[in-house]
Amino acid sequence: MRLSSGLCTLAVAITCGCELLLTARSARGQGMVTGTVIILERGAKSGQDVADAVVYLVGDGAPVRPGTAMDNAVVIMKDREFVPHVQVVRAGGTVAYPNKDPFSHNVFSNSAQGAFDLGLYRTGASRATLFARTGVYAVYCNIHARMVNFVLALNTPYVARVTRHGSFQFTGVPVGTYRLHAWHERAAESVQTVTVSSTGADGLTVALDARSYLPVPHPDKFGKPYASTRADRY
Repeated sequence: MRLSSGLCTLAVAITCGCELLLTARSARGQGMVTGTVIILERGAKSGQDVADAVVYLVGDGAPVRPGTAMDNAVVIMKDREFVPHVQVVRAGGTVAYPNKDPFSHNVFSNSAQGAFDLGLYRTGASRATLFARTGVYAVYCNIHARMVNFVLALNTPYVARVTRHGSFQFTGVPVGTYRLHAWHERAAESVQTVTVSSTGADGLTVALDARSYLPVPHPDKFGKPYASTRADRY
């Protein structure tokens, strides 16, 4: 009888311990991180394309694993544009490029993280490629010089899109210290240390300096200038 009573007491203690552990883990995962991204422009102008910025947190926790919503992404080609202009995928995930235009496209990238060439394909077709390594990939069309897409292959689940007003938000961030990265195609990447408490971290400000940005035409997949006689004709 005493043994039974002791076992019951132990069971209760184990149960309570598990509940406390789960409660602590739950509390650790409720932090909210909010902030604002501003783009510094020449002439004290404000950046009109701040919504193309991506903000993400990197910490000591486990990286994003296969089987999440970041595994696969899609970038549509329509009206001679990549939509969205900036896409995010898990490092090791794939991005599909369906052609919704009534003419052919040739998607390619010469990025150091992993060059690829999807070849020429017509309307209605779709081809995908793997983004195995972390980093930023610049993606183009070999026919239409003005088509530009950026893919961020990341290894963290804490990724936030920036609104057109510059605000961003993360939810469910565990307590800890993180490196807050902010990326935009026209500015050097910003990295700062952020400490997330049980109540989160509010009112962060990230300034991206685009004052020295100068647009430079990109070459085609062979490293040569686009032919002005045929670029973007169809």
